[in-house]
Amino acid sequence: MAEKLFRLKEEIHRVIVGYDDVIDKILISLLSGGHVLLVGVPGLAKTLMVKTISRALDLKFSRIQFTPDLMPSDIVGTEIIQDVDGKKIFQFVRGPIFANVILADEINRTPPKTQAALLEAMQEKRVSVMGRTYELEEPFFVLATQNPIEQEGTYPLPEAQLDRFMMQIDLSYPSFDEEVEIVERTTTGEMPGVDKVLSKDDVLRLQKQVRQMTVGEHVIRYAVQLVRQTRPETSSVERVKEYVQWGAGPRASQSLVLGAKARAFLSGRDYATTEDVAFVFPDVVRHRIILNFVAEAEGVRVDDIIRDVLSAVPRKV
Repeated sequence: MAEKLFRLKEEIHRVIVGYDDVIDKILISLLSGGHVLLVGVPGLAKTLMVKTISRALDLKFSRIQFTPDLMPSDIVGTEIIQDVDGKKIFQFVRGPIFANVILADEINRTPPKTQAALLEAMQEKRVSVMGRTYELEEPFFVLATQNPIEQEGTYPLPEAQLDRFMMQIDLSYPSFDEEVEIVERTTTGEMPGVDKVLSKDDVLRLQKQVRQMTVGEHVIRYAVQLVRQTRPETSSVERVKEYVQWGAGPRASQSLVLGAKARAFLSGRDYATTEDVAFVFPDVVRHRIILNFVAEAEGVRVDDIIRDVLSAVPRKV
């Protein structure tokens, strides 16, 4: 399994230049059974990254391009009337949500009614249509993309939907050398192919092994303490009390511990540390901290709060 994970990252890097931390965090979410929201300006290869990862996994892949006229039935499917042996019956036609890896491209371009169609699927791993419930095949992994700068014609994701994502990963511009390599690769010939490395059974086995990994009580206490420090009513951090309206909930603590286990597994260790928790903390809570109007007026960002919290909590609690 360790060798396959190493090969998986190698295959991804045949197409994607740089973004080592981003790829690691996506794989951490996959091993944890969580979902990812990728946020970045156009042209940072968000969609290409997701498609490349899906090509390296021997899993059923589906892409949903979110648009203002997209309907919930376009995602989950619908029942149509079919003529069977002279009888008219309703038959359910499955939508693109019935796959293992879902690319939800520009998820904030569709109205809340359609966004909500993903909510039950992401949390419960099932969908309901016309009073019937249909189970989704595991593993089920949603990778959504979002453009942070173009707000016209968009619908911000509600907090309940955001909380279903284990991580929000913000992508930055590549370095000078990485950008040079990107231009060389994409302007001189065909894009390299990607071999499939992990099967469905491999992914399910890895997810099970991550959950079974033991973790010290001090690591769990550190994760919970970090999350509690994001809440104004329980925080000792001054800027949290002044600028945060709502902090992260218990689901963030669960995601921190699972993410720490997955990072340790990805690093070839059978134990998680507080360093693993600190590594995944910013991406786990970034979309779960709601700032107040004072913070917006004074230009305080969520990442500023995250740095204060990490500095305030000792690694051993």
